[in-house]
Amino acid sequence: MIKNEALESILETIDLRNDAPAEEPLRQYYFMKKAREIVSDKSRRLGRRLTADGETFGCQMNAKDSEKLIGILKNIGFEMIDSEEADLVFYNTCTVRDNANQRVYGRLGLMHSMKKKNPHKKIALCGCMMQEPSVIEKLQKSYPFVDLVFGTHNIYKFAELLVAMYSSDGMIIDIWKDTDKIVEDLPAQRKYSFKSGVNIMYGCNNFCSYCIVPYVRGRERSRDPTDILREIEQLVSDGVVEVMLLGQNVNSYGKTLDTPVSFAELLREVEKIEGLERIRFMTSHPKDLSDELIDVMKNSKKICRHLHLPLQAGSTKILTAMNRRYTKEQYLELAHKIRREIPDISLTTDIIVGFPGETAADVDETIEVVKEVEYDNAFTFIYSKRTGTPAAAMQNPVTDEEIKENFDRLLKAVQETAKKRAGRLTGQIQSALVEEINEHDSALVSGRLSNNTIVHFPGDASLIGKLTDVRLKESHGFYYIGEIETGN
Repeated sequence: MIKNEALESILETIDLRNDAPAEEPLRQYYFMKKAREIVSDKSRRLGRRLTADGETFGCQMNAKDSEKLIGILKNIGFEMIDSEEADLVFYNTCTVRDNANQRVYGRLGLMHSMKKKNPHKKIALCGCMMQEPSVIEKLQKSYPFVDLVFGTHNIYKFAELLVAMYSSDGMIIDIWKDTDKIVEDLPAQRKYSFKSGVNIMYGCNNFCSYCIVPYVRGRERSRDPTDILREIEQLVSDGVVEVMLLGQNVNSYGKTLDTPVSFAELLREVEKIEGLERIRFMTSHPKDLSDELIDVMKNSKKICRHLHLPLQAGSTKILTAMNRRYTKEQYLELAHKIRREIPDISLTTDIIVGFPGETAADVDETIEVVKEVEYDNAFTFIYSKRTGTPAAAMQNPVTDEEIKENFDRLLKAVQETAKKRAGRLTGQIQSALVEEINEHDSALVSGRLSNNTIVHFPGDASLIGKLTDVRLKESHGFYYIGEIETGN
């Protein structure tokens, strides 16, 4: 992320009479200046500022990408509003499950009627869903009113693509199959002033048989650790006290660098940054979680006591079919090791039910793992076939009714074990990072504990962004009610 002052200084030196430079990110700075002229001209003609709205679906990495897109829109002169009535609306899409795709198509139906009323309205689609060829074909055939379509690899080209969009009457499509390019140093609009996500790598090399992500996000590409540390230092100087390191599989960070650096080594360097209070990360693949990482977490004063460790299934037969590359026994050994070395850790997970060929007996094994590990929370999903993945071609003799029954059994086990874990901190004093005024009671603020649990307690807006000691008085399942610890 580049600071506004530095960017403005660069933009002043750019002469639009010259051709756009080839080097990135200078090329994008050129198009930001060009886009400013376009937006300024259109605003003058309308007699008001052009407005824009961004809608984000999916994971934290999508949210981080949207911050960049919004940063660019604001920089070139758009007024950001929280309404799809805006002059420009972008949808940053997810395609992990089919219902995410259907939500986007549903929104596009609404956008079509809005566009008829507002002829200068523009619609842009980006993100993982756009990397699927079948989606592009459907958009061209059924949604020709969409103005701009781009993928996950060229998010940074947004300003350039906006210039192309406003210079054309047809749909602009710019999809890359893959890339090794990483372009940062672009403006970004953070959702929170006190915490931020930081991309440390892009893509995934795991190719789980059910997952579309490696096909839409590309192969693993790790950022240079110096660039990561520089970005975090800049964020801290801007008031950030908590960062979340982001990657599809952070545990394999550094393998693609010219001089390999492990994720544990990166964490050690991040911890040294003065002024940074908390470090989070996701997502971790069990097969790559090292003893070195456990040791770093155990001895860290800044790494939060929360680890998201996706299980996906508790049956080794199903794990093999999923290409997860660990067994039930190996996962349990790892989970027990983590619990043993870091007793106050909060473990959460992802579980899929209904993978092709999964029987009730296989789900019984998953339930055994849930009961043995005792997750603090688990995100459970019914398998969603994604065209283009190996699992999509697998036959599934299990009926939808059986899958739903298995899902309900698993969900009950998850809720029971999570309930056992909930409330174990009652009566303790814990540090909470205050995030917002409570949406249901303005006399309360809501903060997040190190273990990722929410606590609500009396307070006002002056506490937002601050780490506050809170006595946890009552447990209400997945959240606490507390009070500020005065030390009396």
